[in-house]
Amino acid sequence: MILDNAFDNNFEMREIKANERVYTYRQSQQLDMQTGLIGYIRADMGTNGTEFFHTWNEYRKDLNTQEFKDELDMVIDTLRKDGNFLADRDTLMRLCYQNIETSYQNGREFGIRIDTPERAYLMRLNPNKGEYNLYCYCYRKEWLDAHIENASKGIRFVTPQYKEKFVIDDCDKIRVTYEDGRYEDKYCRFIDEYHLEVNDNIYHICEYAEKLMMNNATVIPLRNSLPDKCYYYDKANNVIGIINKGEPNYDIHSAGSNKMADNYRKVKELNQIDKITAAQTEAMKYGAFHGWDKPEANPANYNEIGVCLILNHPDR
Repeated sequence: MILDNAFDNNFEMREIKANERVYTYRQSQQLDMQTGLIGYIRADMGTNGTEFFHTWNEYRKDLNTQEFKDELDMVIDTLRKDGNFLADRDTLMRLCYQNIETSYQNGREFGIRIDTPERAYLMRLNPNKGEYNLYCYCYRKEWLDAHIENASKGIRFVTPQYKEKFVIDDCDKIRVTYEDGRYEDKYCRFIDEYHLEVNDNIYHICEYAEKLMMNNATVIPLRNSLPDKCYYYDKANNVIGIINKGEPNYDIHSAGSNKMADNYRKVKELNQIDKITAAQTEAMKYGAFHGWDKPEANPANYNEIGVCLILNHPDR
């Protein structure tokens, strides 16, 4: 179902793209400033689903102009009219579940983006009673889109000598492992080509490499594009195993049958049940046995049938 635009030709309404969803949540002050966040509205539709209790949270007083306030009022008032998705909770629910493209894939949240000539309104919707039904984050459109485009280049991890180790997508995690075997999983955000945010701290990419070296720590990517686990058949030992993202080798899941074809089929079926693609499976296998920081452990480097696209790959 295609979204109906409730506005005139100067306004565009569409579903939020996957790489835009993160901008409908609280971010660091650094990212708020870079993306031109003006502020956000939080609202719920009350007990009967027809009310609109809302609060405004300001971030940039210099951008919170009267022109913006008038435009925001117009956007919300338009969407509150009968038939539009903020009119009541039932209408909101119909929009969310009839437009699957808007889903955040968690079954509870959905996203709409509205663009005006100068601003972008990114709305995170939740049609469930007893919860906030709307978060509307308001941005300067040019600043937001510039940051999204730059972030698509990925976050670089380098050695202290500036040799590139690997690149992760914005919002991916990393695993930092220390000498004693302890490890910490950390959330990363793109700041610019030379800076990254690790949890709540901002570093120059070379500074972070030096920090890891001083702590005798190693780092690997935990890509969002990979599943948490996948199934693997070890024909040499006739066992079916589980490969866990970020961990070496595999854990035994069960003993295989006497027929190799049955074991291959079972592993394929288990991966299909979890909706794990061939590219993800091959990347997981490579990461478990050869290192998660290798380019072959990235599913983006495989085609849809699991053939590696890296020219010097040993299987090519």
